[in-house]
Amino acid sequence: MKRYWLLFSQAVTVLVAAYFVVATLQPAWLRGGITTTPAGISLIEAPATPAAQPAAGSFSTAARKAAPAVVSINTSKAVRHPRSNDPWFQFFFGDQDTQAQVGLGSGVIISPDGYILTNNHVVEGADEIEVTLTDSRRASATVIGTDPETDLAVLKVQLDKLPVIVLGDSDQAAVGDQVLAIGNPFGVGQTVTSGIVSALGRSQLGINTFENFIQTDAAINPGNSGGALVDVNGNLVGINTAIYSRSGGSMGIGFAIPVSTAKLVLDGIVRDGQVTRGWIGVEPGELSPELAQTFGVHATEGVIITGVLQAGPAAQAGMRPGDVILSVAGKAIRNVPQLLTAVAALKPGEASPFAVQRGDTRLQIDVTAGTRPRQQQRRR
Repeated sequence: MKRYWLLFSQAVTVLVAAYFVVATLQPAWLRGGITTTPAGISLIEAPATPAAQPAAGSFSTAARKAAPAVVSINTSKAVRHPRSNDPWFQFFFGDQDTQAQVGLGSGVIISPDGYILTNNHVVEGADEIEVTLTDSRRASATVIGTDPETDLAVLKVQLDKLPVIVLGDSDQAAVGDQVLAIGNPFGVGQTVTSGIVSALGRSQLGINTFENFIQTDAAINPGNSGGALVDVNGNLVGINTAIYSRSGGSMGIGFAIPVSTAKLVLDGIVRDGQVTRGWIGVEPGELSPELAQTFGVHATEGVIITGVLQAGPAAQAGMRPGDVILSVAGKAIRNVPQLLTAVAALKPGEASPFAVQRGDTRLQIDVTAGTRPRQQQRRR
């Protein structure tokens, strides 16, 4: 018995010594499990962590929440030679086969009824639109309406049990907030990239008529257009729409349409078939000392009116070239994009007060806005 106890003591001593050697020289061996592959290779794997407790700094919860509602959009458009119906053209060249021009983009399911938000340039001119969900379901989509001035479009699919994204508050976004961009870049499949909000209220980029972009450095590439920009809680804050790039790929400067704008466009299109905006018929310009001197106006801020459409709403209210608009319906105006947005928000047929500087005099002019004429999407 004494002999067995001695052997046991020696074995325990060797094991304890081995433990301290491993803990000192290879501590990783103790933090994970050692597994052997079918080829006999020993590997060290980290212990499994519960799915409900992601590692610190992980965005997996936000991605799992938002990704199912982001879809891939494939479009096709029949392209024929512009003179294919000309008899002389057919005589010399014969019948030319119609070729299909395909396009790729992304979209976001925002309603259980099947409404999908995407970019107008993704579906513009398409003959067929197919939507693919993350669960591999496919469906043909119908265009409910488009708004070229914000580059947004609303589609609808007839499917049951659709995953729907949760809408966030883009007005509460701040520079430095972490965000995720979700889409289908280059058609490789759904991809999630991360970054921060680089800037807010980006305008005068020449992309859309109404610009109020969220700028982000989350990687956005061709195919991401129409996809989701979400916060760390997985809530939608923007619709990815454009990038600044010299190579065609991401350079860390991407732009998204705020969800606050997208909701207004969605509501207008579903309710009326189009977005109805106010219009007063003026040609605005950025106020500069040279223009102020030319028109003889004493103002240092606001937007100067360089032209007024004859018989337009502004002209009928008494507005003149050289007037400087200081505010619209109580909202201060400092630049042309702010004026466009403020006027577009006016309800046609209702009078709204405009604070105007004319020379040395400050006036209030009540303008009854008309309906803004529809414009075509500029070439991107």
